Amino acid sequence: MPDSQPQPPRNPGGDTPPVPGAAPGDSALVLCGARLADGRTVDVRLSGGYIEAVGTSGSLAPGPRVDLGGYLLLPAPAEPHGHGDTALTADADGPVPYSVEDVQRRATEAALLQLGHGATALRTHVRIGDVQGLRSLEAVLQARRALRGLTDLTTVAVPRLLTGLAGADGLAMLRDAVKMGAAVGGCPDLDPDPTGYAEAVLDLAAEHGCAVDLHTDGADPARLARLAAMAGGLRPGVTLGPCGGLARLPYDQAVRAAEQLAAAGVTVVCLPQGDCAALEQRGARVSRCAPERLLRAAGVRVTAGSGALRDAANPVGRGDPLEAAFLLASRGELRPQEAYEAVSGCARAAMGLPPVRVEAGFPAELLAVRGRRIEGVLSLAYSRLVVHRGRVVARTSAVREYCDSSAAAALELPRQSSRGGEPS
Repeated sequence: MPDSQPQPPRNPGGDTPPVPGAAPGDSALVLCGARLADGRTVDVRLSGGYIEAVGTSGSLAPGPRVDLGGYLLLPAPAEPHGHGDTALTADADGPVPYSVEDVQRRATEAALLQLGHGATALRTHVRIGDVQGLRSLEAVLQARRALRGLTDLTTVAVPRLLTGLAGADGLAMLRDAVKMGAAVGGCPDLDPDPTGYAEAVLDLAAEHGCAVDLHTDGADPARLARLAAMAGGLRPGVTLGPCGGLARLPYDQAVRAAEQLAAAGVTVVCLPQGDCAALEQRGARVSRCAPERLLRAAGVRVTAGSGALRDAANPVGRGDPLEAAFLLASRGELRPQEAYEAVSGCARAAMGLPPVRVEAGFPAELLAVRGRRIEGVLSLAYSRLVVHRGRVVARTSAVREYCDSSAAAALELPRQSSRGGEPS
């Protein structure tokens, strides 16, 4: 019998809306023979953008099927901190073009690349102001519309200056960006008055009831304390990142700053893969990741993002959530299961998305990776299948072959080939 009986789509969190665009009448799809993180092998039926039932292998009614034998099935990761407008520009010949068409193409390509890695929801920070005005934001919003049904793309507007006479235009433009649907962002570290910048951002967010996502190095504990005091109680919430400067503070100062962020309900997005574009403008690279273990011990909600994707800040960025989790685990910041949760469940929570579990009634946002355990898929996550709103939206198939070897034959070593082993 199925472990979880078929149910109509529901809202597990109770206070978040159902997945938009998922019609209850959508045709069902069964994922067969998938291994779960707890070691069970199950079939999973998807319908209407949700998980309808989870049962023991072979227990669910036949229908359109995908064979996931040999794959680990997980809640899909999400990308809480990207830069789609500057992505994929590291190898540009000459000045980077910023026409609407160029930015839309880059943002679309970056989103699809990250979707192929497994991220079915993306938050991208977009620069506004200066000579570009709101054109880059318009371009990313066009990419968002084009990608609907493949991935959920949201935007954060990032003005350079918000204080003084020079900041008046930036503040007006930020208001326009919020009306266009962007969340409020920015980088207080780049403004001559960082506290004034943060006040302007938080006031605007409170006025419009929108999320705040700020860039900061976090190396100034007094500035962090003021920001935490101002952010306390703001809804729908405040996110900071990458906060690599916290790792350079004396231990007692870092702990105190973390406790203040926790008390204010602030979420921290660390970037274990490297710098991001906004902080790179300061001319000094941020070389360390935020101390995730310290932050979590203090009660801070922590997630991890990819940051720069092959731009001036990081010319070799991959935009792969599983690489971010791998780095957290390999550096000893988190255990492998915690590291994956940092790029999946914690990332979705930071973005205001409903939780996902491989159980009936939860959104069908899933990632299947060849392997048996979290440790293995973080180490060698090559073949992947991505499910968004109940349908397969991306596949990556990796084949490794070796020349004939008597030693391999004698030891009966496993071998992948193009003749089998991929989802079908």
